[in-house]
Amino acid sequence: MLSVEEARARILGALTATPAETVPLPAGWGRVLARPVVSRVTQPPADVSAMDGYAVRAADAVLGASLTVTGTAPAGHPFAGRVGPGEAVRIFTGGIIPPGADAILLQEDAEATAGRVRVGEAVRAGRWVRRQGLDFALGEELLPAGRRLTARDIGLAAAANTPWLAVHRAPRIGILATGDEIALPGDPIPPGGIVSSNAHALAALVRAGGGDPLILPIAPDDSQAIAEAAVAARACDLLVTTGGASVGDHDLVQSALGPQGFALDFWKIAMRPGKPLIWGRLGPTPVLGLPGNPVSALVCSVLFLLPALDRLSGLPGAAPRTIRALAGAALPANDQRFDHLRATLSPGPDGIPIATPFPVQDSSMMKTLARAEALILRAPGAPALPEGAPIAVIPLGELGL
Repeated sequence: MLSVEEARARILGALTATPAETVPLPAGWGRVLARPVVSRVTQPPADVSAMDGYAVRAADAVLGASLTVTGTAPAGHPFAGRVGPGEAVRIFTGGIIPPGADAILLQEDAEATAGRVRVGEAVRAGRWVRRQGLDFALGEELLPAGRRLTARDIGLAAAANTPWLAVHRAPRIGILATGDEIALPGDPIPPGGIVSSNAHALAALVRAGGGDPLILPIAPDDSQAIAEAAVAARACDLLVTTGGASVGDHDLVQSALGPQGFALDFWKIAMRPGKPLIWGRLGPTPVLGLPGNPVSALVCSVLFLLPALDRLSGLPGAAPRTIRALAGAALPANDQRFDHLRATLSPGPDGIPIATPFPVQDSSMMKTLARAEALILRAPGAPALPEGAPIAVIPLGELGL
C-alpha cells in the first residue's frame, strides 16, 4: 500500500493545468491567473489630496497666516491655475494638487471667511499629499500568473484599468456514483437501499475548490453501465467515481473500465478511512476512484481531490494546511495506517486550539463528519498520547467543507 504522501505526489504528477481562457473582470473571482495582470494606468495619476482642506504653499501656511482662496479643486475637476504666494485653493479628497501647492491645510485646522482662509495649524511640505504613482505605476506587474484571485485582487485589477483577465478554465469534474443500493435524494429508495450523499457532497466540494462539477446518473452494479457512464465523461478534465473501488463481487469499477483502456496506477493507500482508492487514466481522462463510504470519500477528497483541483486550476497543488493543536482527549497508539480522526475545535491556552475527537469514529457517520471542525492526524505507528499533548490537525472550515 502507498503512503498518503506518495499517493498524492503521483496524482499531482499526472495532472497539468487546464488551458487559458479570457473572462470579463467580474467573472475572475476564484479563478487562477494564466497571465499576470499588468497595470494600464498610474495610480494615482497625479499628486492628489488625501484629505478635505486647502491646497497651499507650506512656506505661506504658517500659524495665523491669512490666505486668499482663488478657486476649488474637487475630485475629477482640477483647478486650472496655479497657487501663488499668499494663495490657497479649496480642495477635496482625491482632488489634483494644483501647480505651486506643496501641502494640504486640513479644513478642521482652517477658519474660512469671505474669500479668505486663516491658518489655525502650521503645515509642512508634502503633508496629506498622495504622490503620483504612490500605489502603482503604468506597466507594473500587479498580480502574478498562478495566483487564485480574491475579491481584493479583482478590485486591484479594476483600479489598474483591466477589464479582461486571462485565467485557467475551471476544471470540469465528472462525478459518477455507483451501486444498486443508492438513490438520488428525493427519488424512490430501492428495497434495502440508501440515499446517495456522495455525488452532491463532492459537487459542493468541487465548487469550493474552483471546479465545475457534472453529476452523472447513478450507475448500477453492472460493468456495462459503469463503462458507458465513464466513457461519456471523457470530455471532463477528471472523472471521480464513488463506490466499487475495492475487490468485492460488486466492486466493479476496475473491471468495468479495463476493457475501455483504463490504465491503473494504484488502488490501495495506507490510510483510514479510505484505504481502497483508485488512480489511473481512461484514455486522456484521469480517473480518481473514491470509496463508496461517504465519510471515506470526503476524507479522501480533502487529501487528494482538492490538491488535484488546485493542480488542474493552475496552482502547484499541495497537501492541505495543518495547524498545531492540543489533544482534547487521550489518543491510543495507532496501527500502520495513517489515521484521520474527526474532531471539534475549541479555544485553548496561548491561542492554541484544543482538538477533541468524537468518541465514535465509524466511517459511516455523516452527522459526525458534518459537525467536525478538524481532522486529527495520526501517523502510522504513532504512540499513545495523553490529553493535552501537541498534535497536528487539518482545519476543515477553510477548505469550504
